[in-house]
Amino acid sequence: MHDDRRLVEARLRRVLDERIRPAVYPESVPLDVAVWHAPGEPVPVAEGLAAEPEPIEVGARWGAPWGTSWFRVTGTVPEAWAGKTVEALLDLGFDENMPGFQCEGLVYRPEGTPVKGLNPRNQWVRIGAPVEGGEEVRLHIEAASNPVILDYHPFQPTRLGDKETAGSEPQYTLTRMDLAVFDETVWQLVLDLEVLGELMHELPTDSARRWDIVRAVDRALDAVDLQDVNGSAARARVRLETVLSEPAAPSAHRISAVGHAHIDSAWLWPLRETVRKVARTTSNMTALVEDEPEFVFAMSQAQQWAWVKEHRPEVWARVKKAVADGRFVPAGGMWVESDTNMPGSEAMARQFVHGKRFFLDEFGVENDEAWLPDTFGFAAGLPQIIKAAGSKWLLTQKISWSQTNKFPHHTFRWEGIDGTRIFTHFPPVDTYNCSMKGSEIAHAARNFKDKGVARHSLAPTGWGDGGGGTTREMVAKAARLRDLEGSATVVWETPAEFFEKAEAEYPEPPVWVGELYLELHRATLTSQARTKQGNRRSEHLLREAELWAATAAVRSGFPYPYEDLDRIWKTVLLHQFHDILPGSSIAWVHREARRTYERVAEELTGIIEAAQRALAGEGDRELVFNSTPHTRAAVPAGGAATPTVEGHTRLTPRPAGGHLLDNGLLRVEIDDDGLVVSAYDIAADRETVAPGTAANLLQLHPDFPNMWDAWDVDEFYRNTVTDLTAADEVVAEGDNAVRIVRTFGSSRVTQLLSLAPGERRLLLDTEVDWHETEKFLKLAFPLDVHAERYASETQFGHFHRPTHTNTSWEAAKFEACNHRFVHLEEPGWGVAVANDSTYGHDVTRTVRTDGDGGTTTTVRVSLLRAPRFPDPETDQGVHRFRHALIPGAGIGDAVREGWRINLPERRTTGAGEVSPLVTVDQDAVVITAVKLADDGSGDVVVRLHEAHGGRARATLTANFEVADVTATDLLERPLPETPERDGNRVPLRLRPFQLVTLRLRRAESGA
Repeated sequence: MHDDRRLVEARLRRVLDERIRPAVYPESVPLDVAVWHAPGEPVPVAEGLAAEPEPIEVGARWGAPWGTSWFRVTGTVPEAWAGKTVEALLDLGFDENMPGFQCEGLVYRPEGTPVKGLNPRNQWVRIGAPVEGGEEVRLHIEAASNPVILDYHPFQPTRLGDKETAGSEPQYTLTRMDLAVFDETVWQLVLDLEVLGELMHELPTDSARRWDIVRAVDRALDAVDLQDVNGSAARARVRLETVLSEPAAPSAHRISAVGHAHIDSAWLWPLRETVRKVARTTSNMTALVEDEPEFVFAMSQAQQWAWVKEHRPEVWARVKKAVADGRFVPAGGMWVESDTNMPGSEAMARQFVHGKRFFLDEFGVENDEAWLPDTFGFAAGLPQIIKAAGSKWLLTQKISWSQTNKFPHHTFRWEGIDGTRIFTHFPPVDTYNCSMKGSEIAHAARNFKDKGVARHSLAPTGWGDGGGGTTREMVAKAARLRDLEGSATVVWETPAEFFEKAEAEYPEPPVWVGELYLELHRATLTSQARTKQGNRRSEHLLREAELWAATAAVRSGFPYPYEDLDRIWKTVLLHQFHDILPGSSIAWVHREARRTYERVAEELTGIIEAAQRALAGEGDRELVFNSTPHTRAAVPAGGAATPTVEGHTRLTPRPAGGHLLDNGLLRVEIDDDGLVVSAYDIAADRETVAPGTAANLLQLHPDFPNMWDAWDVDEFYRNTVTDLTAADEVVAEGDNAVRIVRTFGSSRVTQLLSLAPGERRLLLDTEVDWHETEKFLKLAFPLDVHAERYASETQFGHFHRPTHTNTSWEAAKFEACNHRFVHLEEPGWGVAVANDSTYGHDVTRTVRTDGDGGTTTTVRVSLLRAPRFPDPETDQGVHRFRHALIPGAGIGDAVREGWRINLPERRTTGAGEVSPLVTVDQDAVVITAVKLADDGSGDVVVRLHEAHGGRARATLTANFEVADVTATDLLERPLPETPERDGNRVPLRLRPFQLVTLRLRRAESGA
């Protein structure tokens, strides 16, 4: 037989495009359209419905950037259409290739009932099936003219990312507003042919199955009357029945399809628009659940559910019903799909506390899975947090974006820093926007790395990023793929159903130890420095507010601010979303975030000061409140007292030029360029700075990545560097500090280097008035340390990374995340660099070829970038950073100094000392939270962990009468194990990095 395969394939493409698809709507009549453009921000639904619109014609331009237009469409169903299915086709000017990234709409009935959302892949509204003819149609559309930020030529700087700079030019052209007859038979034929045509392209050219499909498609097209597609569609479908009914092979890969609409809580749109995106998507998905009995939809991010409840009660009622029916599934158990690299220990825990509690309170649903398909890498401390929250599974697909190394598994157990293992799945479909295309299904089956030992994978199915969700076309394709020869099988299932099956069939999968590092988007650790500083500051203010409010509540009956703390936590958690905290959102998002963090700081400071006043009492004694988990200048952790400081610092001229700081512990030499040429540990008789180098070295790189400007820094940035050594001013400041001023480009840096009495740390306060473009600013510390690995703090511990580049995996980690410190050491002596607000850093090593032949290990802190997309003014302006260089530091010193630099002392006057509410007698055991129980019982909750990476014995002592102690999960629910107790003392034995939460019932509470 002659090979006419390409002839048939070309025939199929043209007939589908030019004859069959247009015949889905064979008859149409125009609707009358009028529009009212809301001034300013979106208005309440009732106001939009009541507004008096003006006529507008199809073809007219509409919609200023970020505007809201209320369209009213009216018409009458022709009498001749009686008995037919009729839909309204409402095209606001969509580009079907940009679902989620364009204008969108939510359709309402005249009384305000939401009907469904409109987006580029979902433009229809069902009017009747069948109609009687003569029905009056009246619909209202709340249309958002969100501008396209990420266009066909991506990453171009644009002012459209902020309403204040976007202008008023109309963005869209009204394209179609019709009533139309919907021919379901033709629609079904389209899907038959699409599924078979897509499958055909994925099969080997010499396979019998492919040729069976070729012949069946050819026969079906022969049956189509091109002048009467609607009259011949049924006949064509009959000729496809045999090939569509052939069952899949028993060994076929099995895909659990989960209805999905990944909605970024903010990204190329502001938070307020996400509220509406969620309403549109949930309206569509609840309708699809009602129409399709097998379809299951899962939605993560409790914050988004809360928005629906607060802003769209009518939609919320439909959502609650669908959840009760088991078809609309709360997923993930987190407040938002957060970044997981940068959130601190408590914040990462609270993502699960607030997310899981919302779903439990609203629906009685316990989430066993963490659902993070789009997060930019995963910190090594996360597995035990997932477990401590009562969950056991993790899903993501983002690691498939890695540029250098292909991850070796799709299903595996992920082991964190404490040894906790979490059953983890990476969908081999390699997208969270699966649309049921044959190419996607075939890729999932081919790509699956665990063949021979497992055969299940998951496919998040539906348009996402900007929302939209699953379409009726995707559901119809999935029905055809349920059991189809040549294809993987597809069935709609909940995430839990998938994980139960996957874990049962693969009980002993391989293990991956340590972080899940994304070899991409590394610059998100630095972009938008103010957002990152706001997050770090908020996390520590929340610690202080809880600690002092709980202490004051127990000591003096201070009213514990449950509701305020709950609300503020949720605000901070929202801003840890994986496009806000990473700095990859539009200017509007970060402008609002800065204002939000200012309000959070003001409110939390008020709570802290009120609690401390209640604790201090009336008096004139100077008191210092110590919020860190370690004693500080004789002030106990979690207490207040008068500090004691021993020693003094001498500031003298340096003979070779510059200045010398000496406090008897450290001797620091600063040359006349303001560079630290020596940091000498006097007790250890050891130099910190590598020979021939200088610390406190600012370095400037060009920074123009190949793609994803705010997200990426490409390794070639290192090829060119400018050392900023020239100083405008290097002068003594007070008794123990040196001030340095540098200018470069259009920017200015002012630094204060100080060495306080009795402290073994050099503080570096850096102010940068930053006005560069596409540049990367680093702060370097070349250290005389031979280290093959270094530690960087992560949630509830630290994680080691190599300093060498033996393999491509190690070389790819040229920019990584730390929290409050990095630490490196030789046996018996080490150095730490602590920070108050930076995350990105790099560590490299070289062997000196002259002199002593020793090793120089250089720690560089990432300060600022200046990408132009999606915010063309990223980080312009004044920034302040604080870092500390700690020579002679062990890991315990690094932990302690990391806390100290982030929790400065608070001074007040009062009657006398304030004893801590709880204490622990072992520095390696760090208390991360002291608070009252969320249930209002008055119980004291203490969260602690082993922080040094070894085993620890410690005793927790409560300085109040304790009636009972319970070990709990993060949600403060009791665990099976019962802690020992000796009165108010709780003896503890902790494994390396073990996380423990204890609930102490107060004797006087009577509970």
